[in-house]
Amino acid sequence: MSLDHDPPRLEASPQALSTFIQSLERRRTAALVDRDMATLASLHAPEYELITPGGRVLRREEYFALMADAPFYSAWTHGEMQVRLTADMAVVRYRARLSFPSGKTMDCWHTDTYERRASGWMAVWSQATGC
Repeated sequence: MSLDHDPPRLEASPQALSTFIQSLERRRTAALVDRDMATLASLHAPEYELITPGGRVLRREEYFALMADAPFYSAWTHGEMQVRLTADMAVVRYRARLSFPSGKTMDCWHTDTYERRASGWMAVWSQATGC
């Protein structure tokens, strides 16, 4: 589903909403790899924060600036996703393999929190924890 359509409501179909959130996470991470700044802006709340495996907090502006300056990720592979849902919040957790332009790879647990906003679902927090 694209953001141009209303996603399923939890009350109508929890499984369909879970599937939507998983595809939204795949779309968000593909935009990170592709440095698709327009998609990133539409999928990240203004107050978005990432906590890196090293414990650094990156606010949306800092994270986006790093990606705009130079490629940040060269690949992002998702493991099986687990999703916890309420009507207006979703938490996605999965193992990921991140690849970087330097050739380095990292296996980590990735947790993302999404909130339903007037403009659609947006990521508000992300945390990566090394495996």
